[in-house]
Amino acid sequence: MIQIRLGDLAEILNGKLIGNPEDVVTGSVETDSRLVGAGSLFFAKPGEQTDGHKFVGSALENGSIAAVVEHEVQEQINQIVVNDSVEALGVLATWLIKELKAKGKLRVVGITGSNGKTTTKNMLREILSKVGPTIAPIESFNNRVGAPISILRSDLDTEFLVVEMGAEGIGSIEYLAKMADPDVGVILKVGLAHVGEFGGIENTAKIKGELATALRPDAKLVLNGDDSYVRAMSKTTSAEVTWFGTADEANYRASDIG
Repeated sequence: MIQIRLGDLAEILNGKLIGNPEDVVTGSVETDSRLVGAGSLFFAKPGEQTDGHKFVGSALENGSIAAVVEHEVQEQINQIVVNDSVEALGVLATWLIKELKAKGKLRVVGITGSNGKTTTKNMLREILSKVGPTIAPIESFNNRVGAPISILRSDLDTEFLVVEMGAEGIGSIEYLAKMADPDVGVILKVGLAHVGEFGGIENTAKIKGELATALRPDAKLVLNGDDSYVRAMSKTTSAEVTWFGTADEANYRASDIG
């Protein structure tokens, strides 16, 4: 994350600031109060098991400079009140991507697929980190909370950001893709994971294909040529397509696989 005044942050999030607009976020952005450190920004989000608003006090004790909340809390901490803290987290991540691309050297890789996302992300981290500062968290942070948390670990020194994009339903990959604005998209496979949840493999393919559709015309799209559902996504993108697989026509081909 880059340093930012709370007054500017409240404006970005379209929230109501209760506190000092001149105070500055100098630390990380967290949704887990146990990970908060000095100068951190804590997002209090409601959850299925508990409510992050209950842990604002813990975040304050651990050094948080401010909390993004959905309602005012009693703790004596700078607060930015928003309608939806998870949505606000995404807004902040989207803003940061634009800032870093405008002022830094950031290039973004977005990865989706029914299988192999984390392995591919980890491989890219090992490769890209030898070229320049790279953010690609070891954890599988790939949903509408985890992906922005990954993005918000970037700063002006970051050259490469690898974002894992997990599907949660129609529109979920599009949401993450518009947030991360990938320069390179990678779609690995359409498999049977979540088929029951999504209503069939065709819907799974549609959701994964949202990454292809969301890419800018000057972006690159890397597709698995061995998967018929993934191959069809080449017709839905305006990005330049590169193929990998086992077929002769693949740009990057695997052979002698034991």
